[in-house]
Amino acid sequence: MPAPIVIGTDGSDESARALEWAAAEAALRERPLHIVHAIEGRPYTTRHFAQPETALRVTRAGRSVLAAARARVQERRPDLVTTTALVSGETSQALSAQSEEAFELVLGSRGQGGFADLLLGSTSLRMAERSTVPVVIVRGDAADGGEILMGIDPVRHAGAILDYAFDAAALHHARLRIVHAWQTLATFLEAGYSDAEHIEADLGQEVVAAYRPLQGRYPGVDVVDEIVLEHPVAALSKASRKARLLVVGAHDWHWTSPQLGSVTHGVMHHAQCPVAVVPA
Repeated sequence: MPAPIVIGTDGSDESARALEWAAAEAALRERPLHIVHAIEGRPYTTRHFAQPETALRVTRAGRSVLAAARARVQERRPDLVTTTALVSGETSQALSAQSEEAFELVLGSRGQGGFADLLLGSTSLRMAERSTVPVVIVRGDAADGGEILMGIDPVRHAGAILDYAFDAAALHHARLRIVHAWQTLATFLEAGYSDAEHIEADLGQEVVAAYRPLQGRYPGVDVVDEIVLEHPVAALSKASRKARLLVVGAHDWHWTSPQLGSVTHGVMHHAQCPVAVVPA
């Protein structure tokens, strides 16, 4: 059986949108869907929560969330293989364990309960920087018929990111727009217009050289590349308004730290379409 698409859910409106996105993706890719609900481990350490009746009530609530999610998927996609798991412990660790062998992990942009902190850091940021599989944060609206948008730094190895972006474009029969934005304060201080013109031309050649090998594998994908004199977060967030999906790397734009790159961090908060964070 192919690797599943894993979705973390808590029954909130945001996770319901993420569930629909994940189910549609699983159906299109002909992969099983695995729905996970995490019960945070910390409350179990308190004397009150450790009482059997309290733990049983929380467990029942979690099972109810999973049953409702599974029923929703099966109502719309009865042929989609769907499994569920109720897990306890620290949320990001539980999700990591459940998605270790997955094709990708899907999360909503915010949640409640165990997923309450997904909007601005915590679980979503930890998963995006630590996951060994692509993490899709479902936020904004995926434009029907929209392009697959990808942010690239040709200086860094972008093989896995390009693979994911080309595959998504082929899957959705969508144009792939590859954007490299390079405007920084140093650019203006150190380069005049003529120098910037030469830098742009050189970067354009590097971008084309980076994605050219993938064109042979995906001959049906229409590719457009752009070199933009603008901050990467601003450029990608603006372009995401008409995109179906934005694909970025976990560690980007000259970052060598294992922490989430600043550009990826920025677009996760400001993009207006789902964001796929792909580990190198």
